Amino acid sequence: MHSDCEGSGGEGVAVRSANPVLNRLDETTRLESRVLGVGAADEMTVDDVVVRTVGLLLLTGVTALLSWLFVPQAAWVPAALAGSALAAIALVLVISLRAITNPVPMIVYAVVEGLLLGVASRAFELVYPGIVAQAVAGTFGVFLGMALLYRARLVRATPRLARLVIGTLLGIVAISVVNLVVYLVTGRQGLEIYSLTGEVGGLAYVVAVVAIIAGAFSFILDFDLVERSVRAGRPRRYAWLCAFGILTGLVFLYWQLLRLLSYLRR
Repeated sequence: MHSDCEGSGGEGVAVRSANPVLNRLDETTRLESRVLGVGAADEMTVDDVVVRTVGLLLLTGVTALLSWLFVPQAAWVPAALAGSALAAIALVLVISLRAITNPVPMIVYAVVEGLLLGVASRAFELVYPGIVAQAVAGTFGVFLGMALLYRARLVRATPRLARLVIGTLLGIVAISVVNLVVYLVTGRQGLEIYSLTGEVGGLAYVVAVVAIIAGAFSFILDFDLVERSVRAGRPRRYAWLCAFGILTGLVFLYWQLLRLLSYLRR
């Protein structure tokens, strides 16, 4: 969770991303870029990242729509959701830890995550009509807002921001794991609520709001890392890893917004 300085003089301070996928990119490609180098024709561009991100988002969205329409409501759906969630987590860990640039595992993740999003979102929508559209609009609204703030240099990726965001996200993950274990053992729901109805305590609201804020500011660090990767001339294949990292950030933010909106409508 420390920062990395690149260049000299007035080039500024480069920080690590709060997104583990993009953070892994920063670590694994630095030596390759400095020692081996790549040809200009094979250098990554911002357009490469945009095109791949849009492609993965479209695949996730289409899969979510199909699962929403065609996966029937049945007793086995919760088990399928749990299995899909575990598969998605496993794919994120494998892709990020091994810094995989092959698009096939990322496409598999988009399909699995789309299945999970579609079925779970429909369950929320049945209880709270209109909540999915609100969560989707909120997710992309936050993403575009942070992109504009970064573009205008109104919010900068600094080492202090990186430490704050990374520490907050790690804390949220730890809280989520502990809360899930407690829920599975005792059936009690505290800092995160898993049922779609019922009372929500004040701490659950706090956790959801903090998670949304941290997820939003993590995009600033992601944009900075993508920009530095392009400036460093990293190979074009790493655009897939950047796109995958942004996709995981969007999915995380969507889940947090969906949870908070469900709290507010109870």
